[in-house]
Amino acid sequence: MRDIVLVTVDSLRADHVGWHGYDRNTTPNLDQRAASAQTFTSAFAHACSTRPSFPSIMTSSYALEYGGFERLSSKRTTIAELLEEAEYETAGFHSNLYLSADFGYDRGFSRFFDSKSDPGTLAKLRQEVKTHLDSDGHLYGFLQQAFNATEKRAGIELGSAYIDAEEITDRALSWASSTSSNPRFLWVHYMDVHHPYVPPAEHQRRFRDEPVTDRDAVQLRRKMLESPEEITDQEFNTLIDLYDSEIAYVDAQVDRLIETLQTEWENDPVIAFTADHGEEFLDHGGFSHSATFHDEVIHVPLLVGTGEEETGESDNLVGLMDLAPTLADKADVDRPGTYRGQPLSQVEDQWNRSEVIAEWTDTDTDDRRFAVRTTNWKYIREENGDEQLYDLTADPDEMNDLATETLDVLSDLRETLEDHLVTLDESREDLGDVEMDEEVRQRLRDLGYQE
Repeated sequence: MRDIVLVTVDSLRADHVGWHGYDRNTTPNLDQRAASAQTFTSAFAHACSTRPSFPSIMTSSYALEYGGFERLSSKRTTIAELLEEAEYETAGFHSNLYLSADFGYDRGFSRFFDSKSDPGTLAKLRQEVKTHLDSDGHLYGFLQQAFNATEKRAGIELGSAYIDAEEITDRALSWASSTSSNPRFLWVHYMDVHHPYVPPAEHQRRFRDEPVTDRDAVQLRRKMLESPEEITDQEFNTLIDLYDSEIAYVDAQVDRLIETLQTEWENDPVIAFTADHGEEFLDHGGFSHSATFHDEVIHVPLLVGTGEEETGESDNLVGLMDLAPTLADKADVDRPGTYRGQPLSQVEDQWNRSEVIAEWTDTDTDDRRFAVRTTNWKYIREENGDEQLYDLTADPDEMNDLATETLDVLSDLRETLEDHLVTLDESREDLGDVEMDEEVRQRLRDLGYQE
């Protein structure tokens, strides 16, 4: 049985990756690995943000099945649980609190680090103010305004919302060197490509003459989120530089992770690499990754390296729910009936995926949005009935809405979505709300999430 390593990166859009044709050298190390791996140029997330995307990655099921993505239902089986049952030693390392044990993502892991208990010194200082002062009191309000004003005006980030790639890699490698059990499953999720973009200066110098200070980067992030219409052309270019520099930084850390594992572990592990979603840079008028389904947000890189002769590039349509069945296949274990995806080893001769369905819901209002992405078309529908349709062959940037013009295609894709809604209704259950303490809520707010 093979060791398996799953690496996921937050907010990494496919068209900023070298092997997808990006004209900047953001991923030199991963490009080399892609050359000797299976790569999938038409891989898509089933959601537009982390919370609804990861159920598909880890359990090969749709976000809105089994009561939704508020937490993982016990009816879902994580790939870690599947491999643990097959006597794998399992470990996961990340610092996105929406993937914490509170939401069920520790299931199946014998070693699990989600940074909840170790958020960093400055974050702890910020939280001390909140914990020990009455939130309605004048002193609390004054100090909180001081925190926010300092970050906004001075550009000082008071407490990191995530642990950076170097430390996450160190923690993962420390575990890897401490275990001699075989087989092993390791999941590492990197947050650095998610804003705020504060990459190390050495990686910025690959794309610009003068590195941006952390202070200026944090100020620019605030403006990006709060006043996107005021971003100048120069500031826009700076944001792209910072984003690409974060990708380069993660590329170096992923290479360090994989290189060390391949050296220290006796067998050559299976390596899977992808992202949970992409990132918008005014492609459709905004920044970050709000509840939209355009390709800049759902088109993601995906490679699977086995150290064997399974190499080459596939342009067949695949979804991230095909990842867990692929890892189960590599481990030679049977996958549960709840897995909706297919092993990617079948992509050339047994593939029957004709669409990728993406979904999202507002957890406060229950308003839902959906997209059906085929090779040639994109159909988007909102809860209020608004529909969009794009011809991806003639209009790959999705600028010309044909929903009122191409009614035959619209009808077919609408029917596909209606069938999907029936599937969701069949698995409906009430999971209840997850209770989060104020420290967790604040760290999620710092990442731009509205919990």
